[in-house]
Amino acid sequence: MLEITVDMIERFLKETLPGTIKLTGLGEIGSLDEQGMKDFGYGKPMLIAYEQDGVAKQAVISSMRGDKYGHQFYWDRAAILMFQYETGTRIKQHVRPLGLGYADKKGKLVPMKDPEEFFILNEKVEGHDYFLDLERIRKGQVTDSDRELARKFALWLADLHAEKRDDPDLYLRRTRQLIGDSECIWGLVDGYPHPYEHFTPNRFIALEKKLIDWRWKLRSFTHRLRATHGDFHPWNVLVREDNDFSVLDCSRGLWGEPGDDVATMSCNYLLFGLYDQPRLSGPFESIYRTFWDTYLDATGDEEMLRVVAPYYVFRGLVIASPEWYPNHPLEVRKGLLRFLENVLEDEVFDYVHINKYME
Repeated sequence: MLEITVDMIERFLKETLPGTIKLTGLGEIGSLDEQGMKDFGYGKPMLIAYEQDGVAKQAVISSMRGDKYGHQFYWDRAAILMFQYETGTRIKQHVRPLGLGYADKKGKLVPMKDPEEFFILNEKVEGHDYFLDLERIRKGQVTDSDRELARKFALWLADLHAEKRDDPDLYLRRTRQLIGDSECIWGLVDGYPHPYEHFTPNRFIALEKKLIDWRWKLRSFTHRLRATHGDFHPWNVLVREDNDFSVLDCSRGLWGEPGDDVATMSCNYLLFGLYDQPRLSGPFESIYRTFWDTYLDATGDEEMLRVVAPYYVFRGLVIASPEWYPNHPLEVRKGLLRFLENVLEDEVFDYVHINKYME
């Protein structure tokens, strides 16, 4: 609960509005009884009376209540309020937004004036992109260190995924996003050329129908919600000497299905392996097995094999995309598309015999 005081409101108004500002009243809608501190942060609006250059005015300050409908996190709610701030000035007869702001961890109300785009400042870390290692391996330069790095990735994920959260609604949200979000399966499908000669509309329709069955299957696995990275692939890993590494761009709200992370990285071993032949073999098969075996040995999470298939579809659509990866040879792209079709056929993913999904 965010406690708002008269002084905090007055300071925010002075930093947001032009002219000389004096707060004269604060209370519930329909009342200006002085209330001092007021619980604020559960979607309950507050009526504010103030003077601006001596002219009496009123305003309403409100926030959003967190709920299970895609508003679990403060950044979800921020997006809605930013949308309202932007559109309120564009629609005729809509109430006009006077200010947009946030409450920091110290309880200060901080105004945001005329936002257009947002940015983030991160530390700079040393290292080379992991995909460069995979390109080296594809040229035949594989070492024991490459398998050791895959082992370290698996152990890092096992440690990350050890953190549990009991929130069935959030797991269901992640499943909805996996299938229907603009950044995930439905959005990726719409990003392919239409019609796409190498994966016809009828094949896309059949794929989507199978995924609806999987959506209902995953409803039985809400107990699996864990801390996840959400975008753990070779372009988001920086590697240093002695196989030390850093990760970039944690995505999709931290919490999700751990199979997402495992599928994301291991699908790229398949991608690079397909550049040599239409199946996983040689050094990439060895690295893939090392990654999966290490993860399962560390976690004992055999149940993941019952839920991971649609996450492979998501990542397969990403790396097979002619928009995101335009330079793939056609046979590589066709191989990935065959894989994401076939992987949905099994109730339990057979990671040891992955090549049966390449037929």
